[in-house]
Amino acid sequence: MADDFIPYSRQEISEADIAAVTDLLRSDFLTQGPTGPAFEAAFAKRHQVAHAIGVASATAGLHLGCLALGVGPGSVVWTCPNSFVSSANCALFCGAEVDFVDIDPATRNISVEAFTAKLEAADRQGRLPQVVIPVDFAGLPCDLAEIRALADRYGFAILEDASHATGASYHGRPIGSAHADLTVFSFHAVKIVTTAEGGMVVTQNDALAEKIRLLRSHGVTRDGALMQRVSEGAWYYEMVDLGWNYRLTDLQSALGLSQLERMDEWRERREAHADRYDALLADGPFKRPARFNDRVSSWHLYALEVMDHARASRAAIFAGLREAGIGVNVHYIPIHTQPYYEKLGFKRGDFPNAVAYYDRALSIPLFPAMTTGQQDRVVDTLLKLAA
Repeated sequence: MADDFIPYSRQEISEADIAAVTDLLRSDFLTQGPTGPAFEAAFAKRHQVAHAIGVASATAGLHLGCLALGVGPGSVVWTCPNSFVSSANCALFCGAEVDFVDIDPATRNISVEAFTAKLEAADRQGRLPQVVIPVDFAGLPCDLAEIRALADRYGFAILEDASHATGASYHGRPIGSAHADLTVFSFHAVKIVTTAEGGMVVTQNDALAEKIRLLRSHGVTRDGALMQRVSEGAWYYEMVDLGWNYRLTDLQSALGLSQLERMDEWRERREAHADRYDALLADGPFKRPARFNDRVSSWHLYALEVMDHARASRAAIFAGLREAGIGVNVHYIPIHTQPYYEKLGFKRGDFPNAVAYYDRALSIPLFPAMTTGQQDRVVDTLLKLAA
């Protein structure tokens, strides 16, 4: 990769991170030692939750969340089409039926208006969802208070996909601390905090936490309260449920624990870059991300929409930016338009707001270590191509 290439996102690894990982490598435990629980405890404290459970990926967390909430064959799960495929695949893994709710053009998250209408229709038909998976796209929290009120009215559980939203807040509280039954975060390399791969599930519910801890490790336990037979000795364990190897290692947790100390600083730097983009692009042919007074985005992405009066198409602007060494991207191709989901009966026109957003979407570079010079280069190139 050329030295002057600007990626759309990039992890930031400090000497403290390297030292934390090196120290772990010299320790007695690479996995299933004390560092994993220490990371979980620190994450739980920061997010004001009773339980934080480290998992191998956010996808694993979503899968386990569905299972813990009882999703299986015959279940109906709804989510948002403007997301990565994991937000829907997790329900299919359990044998459930998946459906979608169109987005709000401003938030690019689940539309409360569309959601309410779909629930009213589903109630009349006796086809209400068991679980709903709202997605905090680009790090902006969903309308969680309204979604919680609907959950209480119609009896579904909320499994929040906060893969983009580590460090975000809603109504003055950290994401994951209220409204959702379970919330899942991602630690992929381009996310706010990274463990290279990995994720975290948080909840205030003791029973759900116990179920997820069991399922992330093969359904095997040494806890006498969960075993069905009398222990035969210190070696004894029982498999009491069908689980997976979805654990987060101590090696990953050491990196995550170190990174967590700078999460708020990184979120603030991301927001400062977003503020500057807002000012520099104010006169361009773009729809910029919306701002809301009742929530704070983590600014995982700065996603524009290329409007019809732009001088070139989204595709041409994308190609021009890439040719100039700028790692622009598009988030996301709507899930329901993927060939696999089309085979399940979904059509492109089913969720028109999600498709209209996708047709104009452009994620431009945003990461904490981004320099003013890099940002100026992105803006200058973008305006030359579009304005």
